[in-house]
Amino acid sequence: MSKKVILLTLQTFSATGGIQKMARTLAHSLQHICQKNNWALKLLSLYDSDDDLLPQYLPAQNFKGFNKNKASFIWRTLFYTNNNDTLILSHINFAVIGLLAKLLKPKCNVWLIAHGIEVWRPLNFQKKLLLKYCDRIICVSQFTKDKLVVLHNANADKCVILNNVIDPFIKHPSTFAKPNNLLNRYGLTEANPVIFTLTRLASTEKYKGYENVITAVGGLKHQFPGIRYILSGKYDKQEGLRVKELIRKYEVSDNVLLTGFIDETELVDHFLLADLFVLPSKKEGFGIVFIEALACGLPVLCGNADGSVDAIRNGELGKAIDPDDNKELERQVAEYLTHPLTVEQRRYLQKNCLQYFSEESYINNLQQLLDN
Repeated sequence: MSKKVILLTLQTFSATGGIQKMARTLAHSLQHICQKNNWALKLLSLYDSDDDLLPQYLPAQNFKGFNKNKASFIWRTLFYTNNNDTLILSHINFAVIGLLAKLLKPKCNVWLIAHGIEVWRPLNFQKKLLLKYCDRIICVSQFTKDKLVVLHNANADKCVILNNVIDPFIKHPSTFAKPNNLLNRYGLTEANPVIFTLTRLASTEKYKGYENVITAVGGLKHQFPGIRYILSGKYDKQEGLRVKELIRKYEVSDNVLLTGFIDETELVDHFLLADLFVLPSKKEGFGIVFIEALACGLPVLCGNADGSVDAIRNGELGKAIDPDDNKELERQVAEYLTHPLTVEQRRYLQKNCLQYFSEESYINNLQQLLDN
């Protein structure tokens, strides 16, 4: 039977955050499914423009960017959507559109994707109503599903766990040597133990845990004199000043490298440079960066208070700790640096990660959901 799938996103191609990465992979997977089954697909993006499209993910005729024109975005969505179509809302901020589609086209299948903190907090009337009347809620982690059921009384049978997966266009390394270009850039040698964090550093988000890592480095610098902590990600002025003050406070100016934004093309090299990826966050819906690190054979140390545990398969692929326990954080970092993974161990870790978080498995799970 012919179908039409419509995917709504806030941003897909004009930003590089976790939700945007998820949206790109979802779009590419849906394109594969729809092409195979001779179904129609349309991706409508509120904040992107048409020129933002990355054509490796889907053809231009399947994409429309509205460049922040909300009225046109809503009208076009409702115009495209018919009974028996599947309308996928990539964010709960599309609640009103989902409800209007359900009202005007009652047999339209409305799906909501639930990521993390956007559904872990109190919700307004329209968003609660969407949870009640949408046909399916796709949760990126078990933690997010549990939150929806407990906080908002969501129907557990309606909630389906579909973990995020690795972008199909990321090239995974076949060797694990530290890149000379980054060793030279950061003034390092292969003897320097390197821990790495990549995240958004925002003054409004005090839950990522990198300040705890800075504290831990202050306690570890005597045991590991050459230790370097590469803290990467875009930061606002206020947060940049706060982090630099922490670096001064714990006397780790020679140990912490605050790089700012790093380009996607250099992401794999940074994973190869490091001996350990550390992000003891408390509010990750899933944490795509964890599986990106694992796919490069880099061990992961994360928090145990959010969806991060799904990314490490509940301890199979990495280590989760209490994100507020700084002593345990310090102990675990020391353990990894004392016993760094061998090349064979990194290759084994990479293989296991790709087994669980490949696009192939994602496509198969999506196909089953659409068939049902």
